[in-house]
Amino acid sequence: MAGFGSRAARYGVLVAVALAAGVASAAGARPVAASTPATARFGTAAVSSDARDTVDWVMRSRDNQALPFVVIDKVNAVVFAFDGAGVLRDTAPALLGLARGDDSVPGIGQRKLATITPAERTTPAGRFQASIGADFEQDILWIDYAAALSLHRVIAGRRIDDRAGRLASATPDDNRISYGCVNVPARFYDGVIKPLFTGTVGIVYILPETRPLRSVFAMTASAPDAVPH
Repeated sequence: MAGFGSRAARYGVLVAVALAAGVASAAGARPVAASTPATARFGTAAVSSDARDTVDWVMRSRDNQALPFVVIDKVNAVVFAFDGAGVLRDTAPALLGLARGDDSVPGIGQRKLATITPAERTTPAGRFQASIGADFEQDILWIDYAAALSLHRVIAGRRIDDRAGRLASATPDDNRISYGCVNVPARFYDGVIKPLFTGTVGIVYILPETRPLRSVFAMTASAPDAVPH
């Protein structure tokens, strides 16, 4: 979870600029390969059925509007980054909210970290329009500014949290530690996320962990002109 509050006006300007750039980027993007099966899109990357189904739906429905997009699989603590044409750029492990759940506590973005209880430290599920912005110390990918939800380079945090060690472990079981934000390796953020989202907005799909996938994303429509929800 990152900074918020007094930067709202500045953030609005940044989003407006990114939106304008995103429209131009989408207009010039190469056609989306909607017929390519999700299995081929992931190559040799290990992937859950929910992640495959989500990417397949995104490409069939054009829900990403030819914008770059990210799929975050909370159950397996992994992030998949795609360009606007649905080409997988890379994957990375992620640290997520300490508590399991698919909703943010109302008003949590306006609260001090010290007041947030362990049960409230969730990473919400859903479809979000995201753009590069900043908190108090670094550039980040804002996922939901009102909820102070972002994707950013892993922070050092308290020594006892051992965030770097958790990211490097072979299991997702110890990847729940943040206040809700998505922490990824710095190389993944700097080499993949930042280039994909610089000068444009994009879409972030956070998969649910306590609700059915199709209760979060409108996957019934498959036509190319399906209206994004």
